[in-house]
Amino acid sequence: MYADTGAFADDETVRSLLTATGDTWAVVGLSANRSRAAYGVAAVLQRYGKRVVPVHPSAQTVHGERGYSSLAEIPFPVDVVDVFVNSGLAGAVADEAVEIGAKGVWFQLGVVDEKAYERTRAAGLAMVMDRCPAIEIPRLAD
Repeated sequence: MYADTGAFADDETVRSLLTATGDTWAVVGLSANRSRAAYGVAAVLQRYGKRVVPVHPSAQTVHGERGYSSLAEIPFPVDVVDVFVNSGLAGAVADEAVEIGAKGVWFQLGVVDEKAYERTRAAGLAMVMDRCPAIEIPRLAD
């Protein structure tokens, strides 16, 4: 089991990622499957003015935004990488976020990788782990 993840999601970092880091969010794991959590969370982010870029092997267009099969394929800067993959795959996604020059990484509820958190923070990126922006943005965005 992992430590209390409250230490990986302080309100200051959550607020910064949601309001000050930038408005282009790559959502890794986002597809056109409406029954998946990523679909609904992406819609909430859009309602709050975020540009949501789907990243999924199928590279589907979702919520009117063209999809890409990897972070490396996105031809414009990404501010935050929102990760909807299982914890075993999430660390590699965080490393890719560092490689593409993202400013922050957000691991969704249930996605925990403490070593990836440490690497990402050491690289200078803001990071939140085991939280959901669709829950946090109404609470902290104002």
